[in-house]
Amino acid sequence: MPPRALPLTLLAMAAFAANSLLCRAALTHTATDPATFTALRLLSGAAATWAIARRGKGKGGSWPSAIALFVYAAGFSFAYVALQAGLGAFLLFTAVQATMVLAGLLRGERLGPPQWAGLALALGGLFGLLAPGRTAPPLPAALLMLAAGVAWGVYSLRGREAGDPGRATAGNFLRAVPLALALSLILLPWSRVDAAGAGYAVASGALGSGLGYAVWYAAMRGLRTTTASAVQLSVPVLAALAGVAILGEPVTARLLGGSAAILGGLALILLKAGNRRR
Repeated sequence: MPPRALPLTLLAMAAFAANSLLCRAALTHTATDPATFTALRLLSGAAATWAIARRGKGKGGSWPSAIALFVYAAGFSFAYVALQAGLGAFLLFTAVQATMVLAGLLRGERLGPPQWAGLALALGGLFGLLAPGRTAPPLPAALLMLAAGVAWGVYSLRGREAGDPGRATAGNFLRAVPLALALSLILLPWSRVDAAGAGYAVASGALGSGLGYAVWYAAMRGLRTTTASAVQLSVPVLAALAGVAILGEPVTARLLGGSAAILGGLALILLKAGNRRR
C-alpha cells in the first residue's frame, strides 16, 4: 500500500463507521425522526459532493442509482430506530458483500471450496445474529437494514460503470433529495426535528458521506481491488467499538460470535478471490 493511501484509507473507514454512530445517536438521543434525518443527510450530502466534484468530467449520476441510494439511506435510518450501531453495521455490511458475490456468480464467476466455506461461515454468523432469543434484534428493523445493504450493493455495482465516481455520486445525491423530501412529506404528521438531530444528520451527509466518499475515491487509486474490499471489513468493527465506547451499547455473546463468523467468512472469500486473480 502506498504511504499516501494509508492515512486516506483510515480516514475514509472512520467516516463510514461514523455514519452508523451519527444516525443511531440522532434517533435515540434526539427528537429527530428517521424520515427527516434521511432528507437532511441526503441534502447535505448532495451539497458536499457537488462542491467537491463540480469540476469533474463525465455523467452526473442516474435515476436508477439515485433510487438505490435513497432506498439504502431510508432503510438505514428507519432500521437504526431499533438496532445498535455495531449490529446494524454488521447486517449492512453482510448484505452489501452478499449482493456483490451474488452479482459475480450471475456474471459467471466461480467460487472455489474455500470461498464457499467462507460464504457458509458468513451466512451462519448472520443467522446467529438474527436467531430468536432474548438478545435477538427486532426482525423488522433487521430486515430493513439488510434491504439497505442490498440497495447499497446495487448502488456500488452500478458505480463501477459511472465514469468519474465523484461527479456521479454528486448527481445521484442530487436526484435522491426529492425522493427523500417526498417521503418526509408523506410522513409529515410524524415529523419532528431538533437542533442536535439536524446537526447529526448534516454531519452524516456532509462529512460521513460527502467527504468520506471523496477521500475513499482518492485512497482507492493506490489500492488493489481485493485490498479495498478487505479494508472495508474494518467499518462494522469500528462502528461496534464506537457504539460501546460513546453510546454505551452493550456487548453480547450473540454480537461477538455472529460478527466474528461474518468477518472470518468474508475475509476468507476476499482473500481467496485475491489469490485467484493474482
